[in-house]
Amino acid sequence: MKTISVVVPCYNEEQALPIFYRETTKELEKIDNINWEFVLVDDGSSDKTLSVMQELAKSDEKVKYLSFSRNFGKESAMYAGLENSKGDYVVLMDADLQDPPSLLSKMVYEIENNDYDCVGTRRVTRKGEPPIRSFFARKFYKLMAKISKTEIVDGARDFRMMTRQMVDSVISMCEYNRFSKGILSWVGYKTLWLEYENIERCAGQTKWNFWKLFLYSIDGIVAFSTAPLVISSVLGFIICLISFFLMAFYVIKALVFGDPVAGFPTLISITLMLGGLQLLCTGILGQYLSKTYLETKKRPIYITRKTNIEK
Repeated sequence: MKTISVVVPCYNEEQALPIFYRETTKELEKIDNINWEFVLVDDGSSDKTLSVMQELAKSDEKVKYLSFSRNFGKESAMYAGLENSKGDYVVLMDADLQDPPSLLSKMVYEIENNDYDCVGTRRVTRKGEPPIRSFFARKFYKLMAKISKTEIVDGARDFRMMTRQMVDSVISMCEYNRFSKGILSWVGYKTLWLEYENIERCAGQTKWNFWKLFLYSIDGIVAFSTAPLVISSVLGFIICLISFFLMAFYVIKALVFGDPVAGFPTLISITLMLGGLQLLCTGILGQYLSKTYLETKKRPIYITRKTNIEK
């Protein structure tokens, strides 16, 4: 019999976790000839999420948990769950039931019968999200399609089932600055995408605001594209070229026609524009340099404080 590991990163999910466990267990019980385990990861929650995990583990030996020493972020929690999973198939799910457990049987069927290594999910609608957030999310995916060689599917969720071979490949990429949507695409493997409409949270509050999503998108761009560096270089070259021709034009104008160069406001505007452009390009370079700096430190992706998983 095959075993499914259900990896669930959790941050302040004490209300949603019991509901998730109950509903997901119901769906797993419907799948024939399958064992399962839950790998619950507490990402330094400030509520009673860890206590809920421990209670679930006491009542069900299939529930495994580990708790971080502090909040390391969802990316670290997903990596920890994958690293500690033992199943032949591993599925990533959120605890808020926005990832419908009813798709689990379909995922198992496609992997076992149609030679897929991964069955992922993507939302075809963003109903319930703030309009401005949906707008920028769509623009982000379009931008990534143009500047990155790694395909990142529009509306793709972290919710997906993978074979052990693919999971091992993802774990082998132990980089500190992680962007899982890119990593899961970069490793390749044959993937099927299941589409579904957006589902509201079953309980609790979302942990992702616009600012956090914006910073996350920058991580994705820096991790899987060098286009910003190329753009800043091209801009610098173009502006230098324009400056050279303008300088030649004004020198010739002054020598031939005796026309003095005027326009103090214009000079100030151009100076401010060039200064801003320089800071922008320096900031882009700084983003790449900072990621390199953090990687060279070789810090652990996460630190475990409590767990019931035996090594």
